[in-house]
Amino acid sequence: MHRARRRMRRAAPSDPAAAAAGAVWGAAIFSAPPAGPAAAMPEDRDWEVYKVPPTRTPESERITSVPNPITFIQTVFNYVIDAPVTFVREWIERQQAKNKFYYYHQKFRRVPDLSECLEGDYLCFYEAEAQWRRDRMVDQEIVEIVRERLGACKQREGPNQFQNCAKEVEQLAQVTKAYQDRYGDLGVHGNARTCLMKQKHRMMEERKAQAKASQ
Repeated sequence: MHRARRRMRRAAPSDPAAAAAGAVWGAAIFSAPPAGPAAAMPEDRDWEVYKVPPTRTPESERITSVPNPITFIQTVFNYVIDAPVTFVREWIERQQAKNKFYYYHQKFRRVPDLSECLEGDYLCFYEAEAQWRRDRMVDQEIVEIVRERLGACKQREGPNQFQNCAKEVEQLAQVTKAYQDRYGDLGVHGNARTCLMKQKHRMMEERKAQAKASQ
């Protein structure tokens, strides 16, 4: 369009007929009504002009005709390892669904404490030691369960935890103190004998404190 205007300007002083023809052509162009959106934007868009934004994970273009080794390895893994293992696992689950097993907590018979064992009775010592270790594991789980209940209460109550979780806080303080009184300061290599000696010394200290308080 700019070239046509320049030609019109150049042809105007020398050729009046060309100037008149250019004026008529320009008037026809600028006075013609728009043909609508279809004329402004063609139906088949030019993808080089109106480019689509790239996706987050663009597809990799294959440069060579050699197959991707990763795809081959994944296919071999699926058919050689994953498919047989999945088939065997599903078959086992179907068999177990037919014959259900019910599990119960194992209950151990209570044995005499270490203080009740006779001298030289090593079997009684062993049973008392195993019983003490089981009791310590049970007490650890009790403390952990009470701590989880307190955490759940704080998460549930939010800002009202100081009023609505007072019972859980008191219960955690009680079980923690009881666990510390029995198993505290025993170290990694603590056993039933050292725990018994600790209880003995604690009882002696409490009796001395009571005697001093009564005087």
